[in-house]
Amino acid sequence: MTTRFRKERHSVSDLQIYLVCVTKYRRKVFTAESLAVIETSFKEVATKMDFQVNEFNGEEDHIHCLIEYPPKLSISQMVNAVKGVSSRRYGQAGHPKPYGKDALWSPSYLVSSVGGAPLEVLKRYIREQEKPS
Repeated sequence: MTTRFRKERHSVSDLQIYLVCVTKYRRKVFTAESLAVIETSFKEVATKMDFQVNEFNGEEDHIHCLIEYPPKLSISQMVNAVKGVSSRRYGQAGHPKPYGKDALWSPSYLVSSVGGAPLEVLKRYIREQEKPS
């Protein structure tokens, strides 16, 4: 398996996260059609902010997403942008929000770094580096 690195002017990176966002109060409001609206809006934001949505899926009350991003972006910037835009687009498409006119998403989310070598392999690699004498 070949790792695809993101090469930019001053950095080379392979940063990926697994993101889960839930609806306000975990209300079951998503349909296949509304998830398509959410996915499209996530990908539009990704294009504008220069990150990639590599996988996307969802259930009635939450979404799962795999994102690859550059080091210049923070996770909170990306999450706030995709949640804000997707909430607006969801409402504009006529889908009901779970709690009032403004709230589609819970303010909480789960994010986890993914990819790369297992931690134990990295720890061993660092320990085994040659120290200068």
